[in-house]
Amino acid sequence: MVSHLVQGLALLLSIAVPVGQDRGEPVHQAQMEARIRAAPRPVTGSDGRRHLAYELQVTSHYAGDAPLRLTRLAIFAGDARTPLATLEGAALRARLGARAADEAPQDGIPIADGTSRTFFLWLALPPGAPPATLRHQLSFRADKGAIQRADDVRTPVIAAAPVRIGPPLRGGRWLAVEGPGNHLSHHWGSMVAIDGMLSIPQRYAIDWFGLDGGNHSIRGVHASPAATMDADWIGYGRDVLAVRDGVVVDARDGIPNGTPLAPQQVPDDLTARTLYGNFVVLRIAPGVYAHYAHLRAGSVRVRPGQRVRRGMVIGRLGQTGSAGAPHLHFHVSDRPGFERSEGLPFVIDRFTLLGEARIEDSFDSAVPVPVRAAGARMRRDALPLDGSITAFP
Repeated sequence: MVSHLVQGLALLLSIAVPVGQDRGEPVHQAQMEARIRAAPRPVTGSDGRRHLAYELQVTSHYAGDAPLRLTRLAIFAGDARTPLATLEGAALRARLGARAADEAPQDGIPIADGTSRTFFLWLALPPGAPPATLRHQLSFRADKGAIQRADDVRTPVIAAAPVRIGPPLRGGRWLAVEGPGNHLSHHWGSMVAIDGMLSIPQRYAIDWFGLDGGNHSIRGVHASPAATMDADWIGYGRDVLAVRDGVVVDARDGIPNGTPLAPQQVPDDLTARTLYGNFVVLRIAPGVYAHYAHLRAGSVRVRPGQRVRRGMVIGRLGQTGSAGAPHLHFHVSDRPGFERSEGLPFVIDRFTLLGEARIEDSFDSAVPVPVRAAGARMRRDALPLDGSITAFP
């Protein structure tokens, strides 16, 4: 799939000549570079809508006395005149990463000369065929209120269907935590820099936590989640399944189980062996790899080179590696390693959507997970989104 990912799609727009009018004011070409890191690929979410997830990096080359301020971002389908989405004010600031979440409201997003800001874009598409390309119009305010604009920042939209898989777990109730659509998560919001190359392996990753019939993630009564043991968490020890026929390309066991919510040391290097704990990586199609992390110590049942069939038990849910509590980390990428890989969209062929939860309230042992939009709805060929509560066959 690497050939479908458009790395370094850059447009350097640096000629200061009038390009139009804005409320009677001259509009000049913006002194900036806009780079779309990886071309997006449509995927149907558990909300029933098709989405595009991608990142827009904006770098200023404006050497004025004050920084450029991005005030408006409009996204169009190709050469259409009506935008699919327009972001400004709070909505524009909301698409920045977690480190910018506490920035005070300002007249646009300041971008100083030689610095960059990355916008994480989650676009819901209208019904019908997806666009072949997206066009972005970026509007800025420069010194003394002068207007600058970049009007033709484009990216292709990859037409290939998302990866289709079976469920990684069975039965029960499973809560998708830090899931697709949430750019403030440690998954999508974490760009990995290795040897001068940025990638986002976990763009569509999900941490699956088990729930009981009353939507509790922890059984019993405890002073706090930190006072629990692994076995108190609903999903602990449950079977983890091969999502498709494939071959094991990497696996590890022998890392001891952790303690829920114990302090964790951040590794110096971000690799499968520093993050995953006990894990399995399957090649499920050419250039497509399924990653399973944090498996229970002693539970991994497969070895590199082994062929597996869909639905085969490959391990058990646990808490090893960089995991604060028992859960299954799952994502699909274009390379077998964590580093230098790009996360790929996937759909699960069949599951039941039971509702949506507020993730921040999910781990109080005395209170069930608050559920909105409750009521079982069958979903086929869809990606579970952040906060969805699902049941698998």
